[in-house]
Amino acid sequence: MKKTGIALIVIGLLFTIITGFGFFTKKKLVDIGKVQITTSQPHRVDWSPYVGVGIMIVGGVVVLIGSKKLN
Repeated sequence: MKKTGIALIVIGLLFTIITGFGFFTKKKLVDIGKVQITTSQPHRVDWSPYVGVGIMIVGGVVVLIGSKKLN
């Protein structure tokens, strides 16, 4: 249980520091025989740093509950 809580704290810290990522998808516009015209479209996935803080809080609670059950 403690390992899970610590893992959640680390993941929450990463979510707080890294607040999103971007990627590209290719879309085919024209396909005439051997001639192909494609375009790259950027996409962005963002989240609030509060999500990471919430995950860290949940991880802290899991660590506390896990340590109390062992005692």
